Amino acid sequence: MEDDLRPEYDLTDLLKGGVRGKYAERYRAGVNLVRLEADVARAFPTEEAVNEALRLVMKMAELPAKEPQ
Repeated sequence: MEDDLRPEYDLTDLLKGGVRGKYAERYRAGVNLVRLEADVARAFPTEEAVNEALRLVMKMAELPAKEPQ
């Protein structure tokens, strides 16, 4: 690979004081990724479909269970 960085740029100066992963924790706090199994992904192919299904599950969990008669 050819170095195409201009001669006036000195990487030692550019990278001085840099912290690897400085914003990683902040990024993770705002992002929640979940890997779906292939069969689930086929049934819910979009983000909207997954969210709608999960909201329905949440609503169903709030319903009181019927007592057996």
